[in-house]
Amino acid sequence: MRAAWVLLTALAALSAYYVYLPLPGTLSDPWKLMLLDATFRAVQQTCHLVHYLRLSHHLIVLNYLICTFDKLKSVSSEDINITDAGFDGVEVRVFEPPAKGDERLKRSVVYIHGGGWALASARTSLYNNLCRIMAESLNAVVVSVEYRLVPEVCFPEQFHDVLRATKHFLQPDVLAEYSVDPSRIAISGDSAGGNLAAAVCQELSKDENLTVRPKLQALIYPVLQAFDFNTPSYQQNMNMPVLPRYVMISYWIDYFNGNYDLAHSLLINNHTALDVGQAHSFRGRLNWTSLLPSSFKKNYKPVIQTTGEAEIIQQIPALLDVRAVPLLAENEILQLQPKTYILTCENDVLRDDGVMYAKRLEKAGVEVTLDHFHDCFHGCMIFTIWPTDFSAGVQTRNSYIKWLDENL
Repeated sequence: MRAAWVLLTALAALSAYYVYLPLPGTLSDPWKLMLLDATFRAVQQTCHLVHYLRLSHHLIVLNYLICTFDKLKSVSSEDINITDAGFDGVEVRVFEPPAKGDERLKRSVVYIHGGGWALASARTSLYNNLCRIMAESLNAVVVSVEYRLVPEVCFPEQFHDVLRATKHFLQPDVLAEYSVDPSRIAISGDSAGGNLAAAVCQELSKDENLTVRPKLQALIYPVLQAFDFNTPSYQQNMNMPVLPRYVMISYWIDYFNGNYDLAHSLLINNHTALDVGQAHSFRGRLNWTSLLPSSFKKNYKPVIQTTGEAEIIQQIPALLDVRAVPLLAENEILQLQPKTYILTCENDVLRDDGVMYAKRLEKAGVEVTLDHFHDCFHGCMIFTIWPTDFSAGVQTRNSYIKWLDENL
């Protein structure tokens, strides 16, 4: 009996050690976040073991587990008509609120889900719930794009999927079919979806043949650059749930179908060292010492290598492709962007990506709302359903929908 108690005590201590993380005191629901992160880490380690044994790609296994868990949840959609369709060969899920009185045309949001270009789905309850609430709250038609995922396809296929689906929807006859006002359309997305939303908005702004253009873009803690993995937010939050720095770098490598052996070189910015000529022209577009306010820069120092590895850019040229890294776009393109909302979280490696993009857009003459949350973390907006329900999720979602309601 005594041995059993000793074993139980040891297991409890090990579990507590595995779960506990030192988190900022201002973070909302810290213990719930620790449990969520511990679950993610345990599942990811299992998936990496499967990958190591060459049974399946770890991202395929991880996505399977996410979808299996998701089937345990049930989200009501009685007041919203939800249909699946194909837009120019790309699967989408459309959320349509019922007609109200003599109303003829509705506003609309094209939404692009996050998940590191590799996880989640427009059909999972987390995004199904978000888009349903958006459709109800805004009385808007919401088109959620089901782009193909890594490792099935890699960059630039995700970009092309979202671009094709969006351009199909923007056709006047398609908008008329869904009773959408062509002057009241927003493009939006979170995390990797925010990356795709920003990249697609930039691409649409260059298309002279478009007769309908988005009125707004709304980016939720977007990932916008792979040039510098040592911005203040990357340094400050390098071990922060649910997106530590090494995980974000892994997502980038998977997105570009690169080699994991490059991870450390990317982490110390060897790919954008001073002697890497391909990166030279982009350096001024991502100078966080001038783009970030002092409250974000704090006492962090830039990490700029004198000599690096130019072959990294040769192996992965997409690291400097603006379709993948919208923050590197030239000013002439930024000037063409629609009115913009960017939501950022203090406890997020991607915080500075969003803040720098807001600053560059403002300098280019675009009207920007930067909505920053000091007590929130990456991914929080979709965590509003039990057991992953966070006050931060409801807080950020309400603020985001409020801005859309007032501006769309």
